[in-house]
Amino acid sequence: MSLSTVIATRSAARSAARCADERGITTAEYAVGTAAGAGLAGLLYKLLTGGFGDKLLKLLYDHVLGLLGIG
Repeated sequence: MSLSTVIATRSAARSAARCADERGITTAEYAVGTAAGAGLAGLLYKLLTGGFGDKLLKLLYDHVLGLLGIG
């Protein structure tokens, strides 16, 4: 095996290792994004199912009807 073949083989192995590492990072980023989205959804659910949510939805509904000239 020539020196250039050995160098090319080692370079390819390092590139493959880097690609595997980057794929793991991407997976971790998706996991963090999914966890953040689930947390935000939980927070919105809690806000909108309480008294605050009822008042907010009524205010928005009345505002839209006022803009349309109906309410």
